[in-house]
Amino acid sequence: MASSLHPADELPPVEPVRPGLWSLPVPIPASPLRYVLTYVFEVPGGVVVVDPGWNSPEAFDTLRDGLASIGAGLREVRGVLVTHLHPDHYGLAGRVRQESGAWVALHPADAALVRDRYEQVDDLLDRIVAWLREADAPASELEAMRDASMAIRKVVVVAPPDVLLSDGDRPAVPGWRLVAVHTPGHTPGHLCFYEERTGLLLSGDHVLPRITANVSVNPQSGGDPLGDYLASLERLRKYADCPVLPAHEWRFEGLGERIDTIVAHHEERLEETRALVTGGAATIWEVATRLRWSRPWEEIHGFMRRAAVGETHAHLVLLERRGRLERVGEHPLRWRIR
Repeated sequence: MASSLHPADELPPVEPVRPGLWSLPVPIPASPLRYVLTYVFEVPGGVVVVDPGWNSPEAFDTLRDGLASIGAGLREVRGVLVTHLHPDHYGLAGRVRQESGAWVALHPADAALVRDRYEQVDDLLDRIVAWLREADAPASELEAMRDASMAIRKVVVVAPPDVLLSDGDRPAVPGWRLVAVHTPGHTPGHLCFYEERTGLLLSGDHVLPRITANVSVNPQSGGDPLGDYLASLERLRKYADCPVLPAHEWRFEGLGERIDTIVAHHEERLEETRALVTGGAATIWEVATRLRWSRPWEEIHGFMRRAAVGETHAHLVLLERRGRLERVGEHPLRWRIR
């Protein structure tokens, strides 16, 4: 099931997954993720695409050429299913709609965030600063972390959705039996899609074969995103034997084992987080700067530093919800062992 690996400067090829279903890698310029795996369903009179990528000339050209290689054109796109509102999944949806008149579908929880995130952003920026202050971030860091994600607005053509998909809804993909599966955590409205006829699960960013999705508290998250994420993983156990089509890296099997690995990772991270509170670090910033990351804290900058703060906050919140920590202070937030 796994697609082959390729040198770092090459994209995987356009590949058939099943008759009438294609995997089409679309590049993410200047990102370690390298590409999003766009999936293309053939339907009468055209195609429906899942996660078309973000709006850059390279990504647009690759999507157009990939569709042409399977005998389709942008004007033949009938619908765009978006697993979640992050720009590498949602960014090209608006442009595809401009080219084709296709409908665009999102979960209502993510649809509600589009305007604040990509259009009228001033209030969101103010809320980001307020949250970072509550996290005890140094004043010297606030501006850089506040503005860290603003540059990506240019890779999104805003597309208010034409279709809202909730858990259990069936999008209009003729010839296929797709069911939306709501899996909040990475975003409040993240969707997976289960194809009943083939037994395939399109997992978006919720479950990836090697890396784990960032799950953070932030001004657009739910109150307990990590708790939501872990509960969503448990919901997917019913698909444990299904081949998985993720949005990044490669297709894989063994979903049940992968879920076990991700859960174990977060449980270990929760214990590490609690141990740091035991040692006297009580604010989000204090814990974040002492946790183990894939690189030294001093080498984590901009949006990645903000994401690390949000991820730390998510683990502290879940520990509090489980009764293992107690929140004892505001402005900034503080926790102690319970």
